[in-house]
Order: sequence, then structure tokens, then C-alpha cells
Amino acid sequence: MIFSRFIGVLLLCAFMALFGRHLSAQTFNRVVAIVNEDVITLHELNKKVREMTGSTPDDLRSRGKKTYLETRRRILEILINEKLTQAKVQELGIHVTPLQIDATIERIKANNQWTHEDLIARLREGGLTYETYRENIKKDLERFRLINSVVQSKIIVREEQLKQYYENHKEEFSSEETVHLASIFLMRKNPKDEDEIRELSRKMEHILARLSKGEDFGELAKKFSQGPGAREKGDLGSFQTAQLEQELRKVLEDMPEGGVSAPIVRANGIQTVKLIKRQDAKVKPFKEVRDVIYMMLYKDEVNKNYASWIKELRESSYTKINF
Repeated sequence: MIFSRFIGVLLLCAFMALFGRHLSAQTFNRVVAIVNEDVITLHELNKKVREMTGSTPDDLRSRGKKTYLETRRRILEILINEKLTQAKVQELGIHVTPLQIDATIERIKANNQWTHEDLIARLREGGLTYETYRENIKKDLERFRLINSVVQSKIIVREEQLKQYYENHKEEFSSEETVHLASIFLMRKNPKDEDEIRELSRKMEHILARLSKGEDFGELAKKFSQGPGAREKGDLGSFQTAQLEQELRKVLEDMPEGGVSAPIVRANGIQTVKLIKRQDAKVKPFKEVRDVIYMMLYKDEVNKNYASWIKELRESSYTKINF
């Protein structure tokens, strides 16, 4: 059986070599590795390089031949392992449904308190598409199930391990200070007109005087503000304090909840800010982050078992690299 598979691979390679000469240099593809009865092509390798590094092979080569060759070799090893793993997944009939992938993604979003837009933004920062992310989740789920199938003793993460990790890494579970703000903004139409800025200053002082007499901030914002949130009575929403510009952080530093700032001169107008609510930074309780910790430790154990298992599988498999 192994001999016949090997002959099949050789025939495939011969076929590609025979017809590859008729392809243009731009579309040329070749076998870079043989894995049992399967092959890995240059196209697959280059695609994986782009996915894992965010750069094209040509970009990597331009940064240095040694680094390029080491990176390409490391990624090819990953592809070989994936081929062996996928063959075993198919052999054992392991199947992951789209609903199971959806459920895992929803759990990840809930654990991190992300909206779907937050997730997409983070994927974009990492150079991943949502479709690639779903495929990666599918492979992770298949690997979890595979390891549970091939490892005699199932992976167990004890409760005391979870608590110990929490105690040793509390800083990872600290929430940032957040502030809920509202604003009244008076727009400056001509940055060079000093008379205009003096008039806006008088208007803002008049608004602040009305606030000091007890008038509602939201109603005055709705009436006078020309900036963000004007239709929502000046409500700007909540922000992590660390993400705010330095000048605004300084204004809010000692401001009590319900407090209103003095006029803040901007390049395009004058603003006053109200601190609606301040949520101090705090460490999330263990019960709130337990599932997140469990998944982290469980995945670590899976990776350790997978590394050991894949090493044994590589030793009993036929692989040939054609660099």
C-alpha cells in the first residue's frame, strides 16, 4: 500500500514536471514537499507565508536571504504537520460543523467582551480575513478532538491550576479606568478670525453660566452644540481614560462625576466636557474570567500533547522536501 502511494506521488510529480515546462514563469508551480501520498506546492507555501507573516516571499527575500530561507523552511514544516494532521482527522472521521465554529467564535467574543465589529477590527490589524479566521478556528477544534482521540489519558485542567494562574497573572485581568462623557462644542468657521473666537468664548461663558444656575446640560447641548453627539444631548459615550488625549485626561483628572470643565480651546472651536460617570480600574473577579483561563491552559496542554504526537507521527511518515 505504501509503495503504491509512493508510486502515485512520483507519477504526480512527473506529470507536473512534464506539463510545467509549458507554463509561463509567472504561473509556474512546483512540488516543494511530499507528505506520504500528498504534496505541498510552491503556491501553497507562498500563500501560507503571506498568511503567517503578512509579507510576500519577495518582500521577505529583500530583507535578507538567510531570514527568508529560515522563515520559509519553518513555515513549510508547519504545512507538513498540517497535512499529516488533516490526514489523521479524515482517517478518524473527525468533523466540525459551521454551527460549532460559530459557537466557538461567539464564546471568544463574549469572553473578551467584543462586538463582532471589534473582532473584525482586531483581525484586520493582524492581517487576517474573517474567512481565514474561521478556517483557523475549525483547524483548532479538529486538533483538540484529534488529541483527545490519540492521547490515551484525556487532558485535564484542575481547578487549583486555574486559581493559581489567576493569582499569578492578575494584571492580565485588570480592566482600564473608563469615563462616560458628554460635550458641548461650538464650531469655529474661520481659524484666522480672532473676533470669531472671542465671540465663541463669550457664548460658551453664557452657556456655563446657565449650567451653573441648574439648567440641564443635555438640553443646552441639544440647542447649542455643533459637535459629535449633539443630537444625543451631547452624549459622547464611554472611553478608556488611557486612550484620551493628554490635555483631556488632565482636565478630567480631579473632576467629580457630574462636573463640567472650563472652556477648552481647540483648533476648530471651543468645547466644554461633562463627566457623567467614572468607572475605576479594577481586577475582574475569578468567576468572571475562569472560562478564559481554562481555555488558555487547555490550549497549552493540547499544544504540548500535539507537539509530542506530531513528532512521533513524523518519524513514522514519509516526507521529502524539494528545496
